[in-house]
Amino acid sequence: MQQQLTAFLDAIRTERQLSRHTHDGYQRDLTRFHAWLQQRDLNHWCDVDSSLVRQYIAAIHRKGLQGRSIQRALSAIRSFYHFLIREQQCENNPALDIPAPKTQKKLPKTLDVDQLGQLLESTDDGWHQIRDQAMFELIYSSGLRLSELVALELDSIDRQAAMVRVVGKGNKQRDLPVGRKALDALAQWLKVRSSCGVAEERALFVSQRGERISHRSVQLRLKQWAIAHGSPTHVHPHMLRHSFASHILESSGDLRAVQELLGHADISTTQIYTHLDFQHLAKVYDQAHPRAKKGKG
Repeated sequence: MQQQLTAFLDAIRTERQLSRHTHDGYQRDLTRFHAWLQQRDLNHWCDVDSSLVRQYIAAIHRKGLQGRSIQRALSAIRSFYHFLIREQQCENNPALDIPAPKTQKKLPKTLDVDQLGQLLESTDDGWHQIRDQAMFELIYSSGLRLSELVALELDSIDRQAAMVRVVGKGNKQRDLPVGRKALDALAQWLKVRSSCGVAEERALFVSQRGERISHRSVQLRLKQWAIAHGSPTHVHPHMLRHSFASHILESSGDLRAVQELLGHADISTTQIYTHLDFQHLAKVYDQAHPRAKKGKG
């Protein structure tokens, strides 16, 4: 069994050219599965049936392995048996059509409207602060991904039409509205930017060296900005995007529009915000409905 396992791991490293991280993950998953089978006195891979694979999945789930990790383990087992069948060492793949336990989706953290208002207040007119406020206002105004913000060019913004053109996942382009506060912040930034000697750089947001700002710099600047503004929680760029989506859905109830604004290919990705919206509605209900309030004592 060990020889066949080693042959498979060698094959995926040379033939499929998987990353070292993926290769090591497969090795850990299959080594764990092998050890579990040996504890049950199983000495041939071909003796494993779907019932045994289901028992194994149930066992590692009971030990606390989460859905995503179990999905990877199943993928490793399926790939291994696909290899054994190809090499004519087994006839069946016992891991086919066995689902992993569903992973509970974590609700994204958001800021409420008052928290956003406090966060986006400008208290300084220095070069970095003017740029940072324009970046953060634009992320929240248009629901941008960090990668979309960093990739913006000078001609991505149409201030007259109050629109920004972004290139999202899958190289898909979409036009998004830009709010008044973000337009004002951008106008202030463009005044400062033009005096920074970066005429050759077409990126909208640049570093002090005159180069396109990096993802890491935006993250660090927002973290520092939030601390300076007394934010009670760790704030990151995606939290501004989540807040944008939650606030738009809360006000409009139009899930399809939020999907378009966020650039989600599948509306099921957007539906997580309906849970956030429900939490808000439930809170309002609990506070407002006379028969919902918990009695004292």
